Amino acid sequence: MDKALQTMINNMPEKTGKTLDEWYKILAKESFDKHTAAVKYLKTEHGVTHGFANTIVTLSRESNQPVEDLVITQYSGKENLKPLYEKLISIIETFGEDINFTPKKASVSLIRKHQFALIKPATKTRIDLGLKLNGVELQGRLEDSGPFGTMCTHRIQLKTLDDIDDEVISWVSQAYEKSV
Repeated sequence: MDKALQTMINNMPEKTGKTLDEWYKILAKESFDKHTAAVKYLKTEHGVTHGFANTIVTLSRESNQPVEDLVITQYSGKENLKPLYEKLISIIETFGEDINFTPKKASVSLIRKHQFALIKPATKTRIDLGLKLNGVELQGRLEDSGPFGTMCTHRIQLKTLDDIDDEVISWVSQAYEKSV
C-alpha cells in the first residue's frame, strides 16, 4: 500500500472521528449508485473533508470483497502459513475489544487508536509481523521494519508456530499498549 494512503488511514480516527471500518459500516447502510454521491454524503452529513471522503468511498468500493476472502486470497499458495496467522490473531484478540482487524489486499492491519501491527505473508515460508514500537532499540528477533517502511518501526519474521513465543507476544502487547 502507498505510504501516503497508509498514513491517511492511520490518521483517520483522529481526523474524522471514526476508523475506516466504522466508515465502511456507515456507507453500507446507504445505497449510492455513484462515487460522487457517496463523497458528497460524507462531506455534508458527516463533515468529512473531501480528501478523506474520497479515500473512504474509494476504499469502500474496493473492499466490497468479504473480509475473510481477502485473508484467504493472501494465503493462497501459502496455506502452510495460515495457522501462524490464526494463532497471532487469537492471541492478539485477548488484548482487548478495541482492536480493528483490517484486511487489505496483501496484509492485515491491526488498529487500536492507531495502527500498532501489520501481519503480512511475505514469502511462501514466512510471515512478517510489523510492529509500531517507537523508541525501542533493535534487539534479538526485533529487526528494522524492512519492507514496511514507516508503517511500522520494527519487524519480526515468523516461519513456524513455535516462533510465536513469549518474546513475540510481549512485543505485540507493547505495541498494542503504545497505540492509545
